[in-house]
Amino acid sequence: MTAYILRRVLYLIPTFFGATFLAFLIIQMAPGDYLTQLELDPKVTPETIARLRAQFGLDRPVYEQYLLWMNNLFHLNLGYSFAYQAPVLEVIWPRVLNSMVIVIPSTVLLYLVAIPVGVYGALRPYTLGDRVLSFLAYVGLSVPSFFLALIAIYVLLQIKFATGTLLFPVSGMTSSGFEQMPPLRQILDIAWHAVVPVLVATANDIAGLSRLMRGQMLEVLSQDYIRTARAKGLAERAVIYKHAFRNAVIPFVATLGGLLPGLISGAGFVEVVMAWPGITPFFLDAVANQDLYVIAGFLTVSLVLLMVGNLLSDLLLAWVDPRIRYE
Repeated sequence: MTAYILRRVLYLIPTFFGATFLAFLIIQMAPGDYLTQLELDPKVTPETIARLRAQFGLDRPVYEQYLLWMNNLFHLNLGYSFAYQAPVLEVIWPRVLNSMVIVIPSTVLLYLVAIPVGVYGALRPYTLGDRVLSFLAYVGLSVPSFFLALIAIYVLLQIKFATGTLLFPVSGMTSSGFEQMPPLRQILDIAWHAVVPVLVATANDIAGLSRLMRGQMLEVLSQDYIRTARAKGLAERAVIYKHAFRNAVIPFVATLGGLLPGLISGAGFVEVVMAWPGITPFFLDAVANQDLYVIAGFLTVSLVLLMVGNLLSDLLLAWVDPRIRYE
């Protein structure tokens, strides 16, 4: 197994350099840079622009900028944010933590709900319960997450207009006066604000994952070895959860590679719609401002997490699926 892990790690090295260079090259292909905006400001002299461009290394060829950035990366330095005038890691990390407040609970909730719902539908196909769950799944698949967030905001505001009570906040991460609250009250306040974003971020994914689980279980339950296990007199619970479920869950293990980058990517447009200060609005601002090293740093961290996630996923697959060998 050690040789298998070392071989997989060696495969990741050229992937890392190739992907980071390609990302760096694509970022550089955009016209202009962050300092181009300053050139339009009459208060900033051309000499100042030239000095800043030389200071940040933006006057060098692309490959020199990449090598300089890679050298800094090996010293755990992701570069300097032009817009925030601070190290990239220092400005990214708080946003990552904010995104995890949504992403971690929604991921746990997703698997806790989607897998049992999929198994239930496969064990009772075409019953009333299965048809209701299938209908809800189709509705969930057809409604984008950002639109679902808008619907949630509308419903909460209508309830407030009717009753005078706002059940959950419709935007932001904290209440006014957050800094003066005691620590426990601050945690509860963030949790209260996170309820709606977590539910919205989870609802859309539950539909797709439960449908996939249902299809996998139906396919496995129709296999010959399942009929053989039943013919041998095995208990139905053992047939389902020891033989069928273990094989049906293999595609889910294969998708775990995207779980780690998902933690840092945030909840996407839900954060934008609900004004949650996560990584996605921050990344979009960085793209708009052409904040080169913030974009490159975000892509690099996502790439590393994706490679680590895929490595863990491969190891789990080899453990779950006996057809995969380490040799």
